[in-house]
Order: sequence, then C-alpha cells, then structure tokens
Amino acid sequence: MANDGGSVEVVALDGIPEVDPGDDLGVLIGEALERRPDLLPLTDSDVLVVTQKVVSKAEGAVVDLTTVEPRPEAVAFAERFGRDARQVEVVLREARRVVRMNRGVLITETPHGFVCANGGVDASNVGPQSGSLVTLLPEDPDASAGRIRATIRDRFGVDVAVIVSDSFGRPWRWGIVDVALGVSGMHPLDDLRGTPDHDGRVMQSTVRAVADEIASAAELALGKSAGRPVALVRGATFVRGEGSIRELVMPAENDLFR
Repeated sequence: MANDGGSVEVVALDGIPEVDPGDDLGVLIGEALERRPDLLPLTDSDVLVVTQKVVSKAEGAVVDLTTVEPRPEAVAFAERFGRDARQVEVVLREARRVVRMNRGVLITETPHGFVCANGGVDASNVGPQSGSLVTLLPEDPDASAGRIRATIRDRFGVDVAVIVSDSFGRPWRWGIVDVALGVSGMHPLDDLRGTPDHDGRVMQSTVRAVADEIASAAELALGKSAGRPVALVRGATFVRGEGSIRELVMPAENDLFR
C-alpha cells in the first residue's frame, strides 16, 4: 500500500512535444521529468498518468478517415444525426458489441470489454491532421503502461506505477471523467471488503476503483486543451503489484443492465 499521508499532489508535465507514430513515449516523459528537478527523485509510491491520445498516436493506433468507405448503415445514421459517416464506420468496425445506437449516440463494447461512447474512437486533439484523423484505443493498454513503466525505471532507477487514462461518460449523470484504461505496477481496485470502517463495522461491499480515482484527479491538472498529456500523482493510496485493467472490467454475469 502506498503512502496515506492525507494529501495528494498532482503535477502536469509541460514540454512534451506533438507525438507521432513510432515515438518512444517513455523517453519523452523521462525528458519532461528531468526538466522538473523539483519532482526528483521519484518514489515507488508515485504514479504517472498518461492520456490515451498520446499512447495511441505513439503506437500508430490511428485511422485516416480519407481511406474509410462507410457502410450504408453508417451513412444513414450519420445523415440522420449530423455525424461523420466515416467516423461512425470506424466505431462499428472496432465494436465487439453495439449496446445502443440512437439519437446520434453510439454506445459500444470494445474488444477490451469497455462500454463507452463511440468505442473510444476520437477525433479531438489529434494534431495537425485534425478533421481527417481519428485515434483508436490502444490494443493492449496494460502493455502500453508497462512499456512506459520499464523505460522510466531504467532511466531513473525507480519503479513508478503507470496508468493510461481516457475520458468516459457515466450513465445517469451529465459530464465526463477520466478513468483508467490500462495499468502497470499497481492493482486498479482496492478491495476493502472484510475490513472495518471508522466505526468498526465490517465493510461488505466496498471496493475502491482507485486507478479511476487517480486518473480523474490527474485530469484536473491536465485539462482537455492545454496540450499536457502526462501528470505525476504523488501521495495517493493504492495497492502495488502486477495488476491488470481486466480486474476492473465487470463480467457479463454481474452486469444488471445487459
């Protein structure tokens, strides 16, 4: 368990350049950290939160919309609701399951098991090719986090945890929050079942989605349009270990809304 000192510090890292396919994101993050000597040395209770967009761009998980030929269903949906038929087509191609397709909104299940709007396909903050390029979710976000973690560990000699984050909407609530898509060096859940609360009552169902909480806290410092894709979170409480985002994805048999 990481430090529980009653305070959490979140620092967005400036100066990370526009990311292109093939860039070593871990190296770029390491260089940004070295420009902030006040943050060094790192500790093994630190967490680096890296936004999905730069991970996808570095890994080449992008689609040029000028190469996409949409199916009739995508064209009809786009015409009815003022969407880009090519982007709708990409969402349908990436979907394991279409949960809902109505009112201009596409809710799909991704191959990772995430249920989200547009399957995580996104046209925002893609750089100079904005309008003709969309990013996909990383194929294996846990592995993406693991590669960044290994590069940072080799460079600084400290094994920090890494979260790959993205913005998701929530049922029954307006607005988006950042959640974890992938983790390395930590477990995404903190299972408190069987432990006493402050009053001594044994908790029966409390499981903290701690990776999501850290990702959301990081977003408050990163913002959506400031061009800062990485934050260092210091002082958060989480469980170290070789976790996987699969621990967080709810199995179908437990989904009461399926």
